[in-house]
Amino acid sequence: MNKKLMKTLTVTGAVLGTTFVVMKKIAEKQYPKSVYADQPEEQNKMKGKKVIFIEDKNDPVNADGLQGHLEAVGTVEHLPTFYERYVKRGIDVVLSFGGLVVLAPVYAVTALAIKADDPGPVLFKQKRVAQNKGYFQLLKFRSMSVNTPKDVPTHMLKDGGITKVGAFIRKTSIDELPQLWNIFIGNMSIIGPRPGLWNQDYLTAERDKYGANDVKPGLTGLAQISGRDELEIPDKAKLDGVYANALRTSSVSGMFMDIKILVGSVFAVLKSKGVVEGGTGAIAKETAKAKEL
Repeated sequence: MNKKLMKTLTVTGAVLGTTFVVMKKIAEKQYPKSVYADQPEEQNKMKGKKVIFIEDKNDPVNADGLQGHLEAVGTVEHLPTFYERYVKRGIDVVLSFGGLVVLAPVYAVTALAIKADDPGPVLFKQKRVAQNKGYFQLLKFRSMSVNTPKDVPTHMLKDGGITKVGAFIRKTSIDELPQLWNIFIGNMSIIGPRPGLWNQDYLTAERDKYGANDVKPGLTGLAQISGRDELEIPDKAKLDGVYANALRTSSVSGMFMDIKILVGSVFAVLKSKGVVEGGTGAIAKETAKAKEL
């Protein structure tokens, strides 16, 4: 019995080890493309700079529903702690690899369901804001119709554009699972501020007030366990800043904050906490409307 168990463990370890090496090689090749290294025209001119949002009625309406643009007022001077640079990254690689392997059946079933519900691509790719305001290509399971505008937040769409399967995978956060690959290749972390759209200038500027853009964006963060879609942008940015400050203060504070958010995220997903179709500040808006009636 012991020999059979040892043989099984040895074979399993060899398979997982080989899979890990192959995936790392693929990740190394895909990373430059994921950050638009081969497309200079897609790069963010504000990368590495501190910014503020300037309202300007001559500018087109951005993804936050405001007219204005970003202006540079300095440079980023974030120095990552040992925990952030090495320990946190090591945990990200291990957990994302484990998730990709264990959740493979979920990926397969979700892909088939999306195809059956609304023919088109299974994955949805979108330009998002990376650490230090670079850009990267975020992956999601497609939850909206193929005809839905690509770079518009859900709360700004008149009919939401969400499919039947899409509504379910959004409520259960299954649509976010492909981001385990973003984490594995280094675009994101398990824990961190949720990456904003490239054209959410107001959100980017608000986060810069608190240094939240200086850290790597995450699959889940403090804002996600504190309200998620219920929160307005300034409130989200403040919470992201609280996380970033804990991470930069010390390795110990950063580690404990990550543990707190990870545990909180499990409960938030199980309860579908803060998921409101209609997006940012939806509950506050509905409450205000109810008071008027």
